[in-house]
Amino acid sequence: MAKRITYPNIDMQRTGRKLKYIIETSGYTPRMIQEYLHLSCVQPIYRWYKGLILPSVDHLLMLSELLDVHMEDLLVKKNAMPIIYDIERYNMEAAQKRILLYCKKMYQSVA
Repeated sequence: MAKRITYPNIDMQRTGRKLKYIIETSGYTPRMIQEYLHLSCVQPIYRWYKGLILPSVDHLLMLSELLDVHMEDLLVKKNAMPIIYDIERYNMEAAQKRILLYCKKMYQSVA
């Protein structure tokens, strides 16, 4: 039976929920994240969301750049107070990113 690795200072379940929230409100799907990170399948992303595993440091760095947040902002420490997300800010950023993605796709289809 495989041992489950624990990270004593990171709340994996809350980190997973936070990653899912930030990614979804930024207008990205798990499939888009898979392609961006060059993952062979989408399963690791769903495992992040469930708090079963954490993204690698490389993936956290790439996600932080894509989502325009600091790496530390993607993680939740154990015993930290729950974060109340600034929904208006994330909704605006998500809308802007969706528009940018749409424009890029339209440009690529014309070129």
